[in-house]
Amino acid sequence: MADSGRGEKRGAAGVVDWCFRSRTTGEIVIGQFPNLSLGVFLVAAAVRWIAGPDGNIARYASWVATGALLVWALDELIRGVNPWRRALGAGVLIFQVVGLVTR
Repeated sequence: MADSGRGEKRGAAGVVDWCFRSRTTGEIVIGQFPNLSLGVFLVAAAVRWIAGPDGNIARYASWVATGALLVWALDELIRGVNPWRRALGAGVLIFQVVGLVTR
């Protein structure tokens, strides 16, 4: 790969490197093991799916799932390890807020 003389890659490889490389470890990071808020979202979404679309359990599970996903998205937006993770957090946050506003 061509180098600009300052240790920077050019072209598509440079874009991929910039977008996906962790700023703390230097590793390529696309996905990570779920943290607590994403784990809560996954459990609440499963409960909602099992409970069916109606009833108090489904409603509470939906609230918990939405809240946990909002926390996860904000965390990724603020503390994401690379631009990809921050953009993913921003996208999920926008999607969730639009969904809440348009209900």
